[in-house]
Amino acid sequence: MKKIFLLFMALSSSCFFAGAQDNDTPYLTKSLRSDHIRAVDLQTSGGSLSVIGVNDSEARLEVFVHGNNGNNSLNKEEIDQRLKDNYDLQISSNNGQLIAIAKPKSGFKNWKKSLSISFKAYVPQAASAKLKTSGGSLSLNGINGPIEGQTSGGSIKVAHVKSNVNLKTSGGSINADDVRGDLLLHTSGGSIKLNNLKGKTDARTSGGSIGATDIDGELIAKTSGGSIRVDRMAGSADLATSAGSTSVNMLSVDRYLRIDVSAGSVNLQLPMDKGLDLNLAARKVNLPSLSNFSGTREKDRVVGKINGGGASVDVHVSVGSLNIEAN
Repeated sequence: MKKIFLLFMALSSSCFFAGAQDNDTPYLTKSLRSDHIRAVDLQTSGGSLSVIGVNDSEARLEVFVHGNNGNNSLNKEEIDQRLKDNYDLQISSNNGQLIAIAKPKSGFKNWKKSLSISFKAYVPQAASAKLKTSGGSLSLNGINGPIEGQTSGGSIKVAHVKSNVNLKTSGGSINADDVRGDLLLHTSGGSIKLNNLKGKTDARTSGGSIGATDIDGELIAKTSGGSIRVDRMAGSADLATSAGSTSVNMLSVDRYLRIDVSAGSVNLQLPMDKGLDLNLAARKVNLPSLSNFSGTREKDRVVGKINGGGASVDVHVSVGSLNIEAN
């Protein structure tokens, strides 16, 4: 059965609880225990969005409402009136899909009466999620369905997820931890931190550093204005920065390792007991003495094979040195 709730209408249903709100108390709570949610679609223009995986018996939606002009002490009557006058707000559940949308009414421009409306959905772990906000953060934890989301002005956090992830922000940092699946993580103005990932990860930022630890699979990490640090990486990697230092610790190289740095030094640890094809260039290449190396070795260029060759290792540093050590 379809369930639709408009916030400015009467709150007579037992599925809802609404009341006065402080910073930590929801303005509204809707039970989802019997709705068997498998897909979540959350949209808001001025608040944060969160999805947390729980048992079916704990499933619920919480709505948080605050004054957007720094006034967080609005009472329920003031919030009700602003919502009725200035916002379109819909919450519905139908055939296992939860939809929660908050947006200003057409023509509303009085920022002094604007609101920050945030959603926090507690849903079964198998659920998928689609999120969109213009002015808040995105947070996802413990769900195993596909994830897609974007924000124009907030940070992104995703953790304990077993699915593919596609998340973008125009003005915030990204943090991904304990994810099993392919990830696409892009930001135009923040740092990226990655930890304990398995799958293919595409992480890009135009204005921040990238840090990755315990990565298994394939990593694409590129930044236009920051450093890159990769620790305990097993698999293949394509790393690039226009202005920053790079530190990489490869436990194993599956198919390839590519590093392109325009300005900055590179410190690289490689498993020298494995077969590798080396193509290295920098103002100065510091390579340890190797009895199992065949090829040409110069101050600024090394081309050859280790242990008969194998996975390709291509490193190019335009302005800076390249230091290689055995892992």
